Amino acid sequence: MATEYGQGYRWDGGPGFHGEGAEERRHLLPAALRAPIEARSWREFGYLMLSLPISIIMFTFAVTMVSLGAGLLITFLGIPVLAAGLAGCRGLGALERTRARGLLGLDVAAPEPLRMTKQGPMAWMGAMLKSGASWRHLLYTVLHFPWAVFAFSVAISFWTYGWAMLTYPLWFWLFPVYGGQDGLQLYGDQGHSIYLDNPFEITVTALVGLLLTMASPWIVRALTQVDRLMVHGLLGPSRLATRVVELESDRGIVIDTAAADLRRIERDLHDGAQARLVALAMDLGLAKEKLTEDPEAAARMVGEAHGEVKTALQELRDLARGIHPAVLTDRGLDAALSSVASRCTVPVQVEVDLPARPAPAIEGIAYFTVSELLQNISKHSGATRASVDVWRIENRLMIQVVDNGVGGADVASGSGLAGLAERLDAVDGILVVDSPVAGPTRITAELPWRG
Repeated sequence: MATEYGQGYRWDGGPGFHGEGAEERRHLLPAALRAPIEARSWREFGYLMLSLPISIIMFTFAVTMVSLGAGLLITFLGIPVLAAGLAGCRGLGALERTRARGLLGLDVAAPEPLRMTKQGPMAWMGAMLKSGASWRHLLYTVLHFPWAVFAFSVAISFWTYGWAMLTYPLWFWLFPVYGGQDGLQLYGDQGHSIYLDNPFEITVTALVGLLLTMASPWIVRALTQVDRLMVHGLLGPSRLATRVVELESDRGIVIDTAAADLRRIERDLHDGAQARLVALAMDLGLAKEKLTEDPEAAARMVGEAHGEVKTALQELRDLARGIHPAVLTDRGLDAALSSVASRCTVPVQVEVDLPARPAPAIEGIAYFTVSELLQNISKHSGATRASVDVWRIENRLMIQVVDNGVGGADVASGSGLAGLAERLDAVDGILVVDSPVAGPTRITAELPWRG
């Protein structure tokens, strides 16, 4: 694998970094002033307004079906009624995920599907009743109703009162002209009444309305955060199911990587040492035939064959080092990384601070990660110096490789860094690249410490 460095690539993986041609969004108004008129605020307000009628439907359906199913459990009819109720709750959950995606920008994956070992209605009902996702959807329909009532009341109160008081100076004329009153009545009884009918009171009302209007979007946003947590926690896949999917993906990556390594070893043997040994056998056969006729030519051919043997042995040593170097097994990461650094085309400072040796598999991945990064520095970075630091933080093995080259490394470009990131991810590792154009490049790898 080869990682490309240069002006044509930029890193787009961190906040605050703007690559070539990226434009920073600038607003004329601060966030507090523009929040009441932003589309996001109105979408979140609309979400809370829709929550109340939808939650009434969901709560009514769930309570009705569960109550009916529980009451009929003394007969066989209770089981299909409960299964149908859970299926309906899953359908309502899909509607809620779609609503959250459209109005809140919250993309929640669908929960794990039903696990059915057989086909038929009985198997379907059993799988529905055993599914934890189905019961989480039922819990959501029950819990969301009281929260929707509270969120609806708070949101509509702040939103309407804020805008009404803010715009009071614009429609104050309605009261004396069309209503026959002296303004907005705050209090009244048989003896006296209080109206907002003078410039000072109107101004104070508008200022209070401005404060409420500016605060309303943030109150609505805080309310929708609870909805986000409920949708994500109850309507999405469980942590166990998510972890299973990740492990299945990682297993596929490991299998593909192992197959690619086997193909690379086979290709290197076929094109390198094997080809040289075949040529060596032919040269020795010719030398044997000329041994009696032309001893000098035979000796010359034997000398050339001796050089070929040395070259083939060196290629076999390099291939064995690429599979798993002996120095790594015998002396650990410090000596192995120092050996790799000595073969780099630029000076490399190696610093390894480990209290003990990690598991052999983690140690091998760390070695090949540094080896790959140093090879990329030699080929593509244009650097004059580099450094490798390895240390341990709690239960994580940390690796950092820094060079002063041209920068511009990008994981998203599909280069060797992407493959390296996949290999690390297969063992719950992380690869972080910080490589602005013109450098320097700082690549940090994090692996689990398994002693």
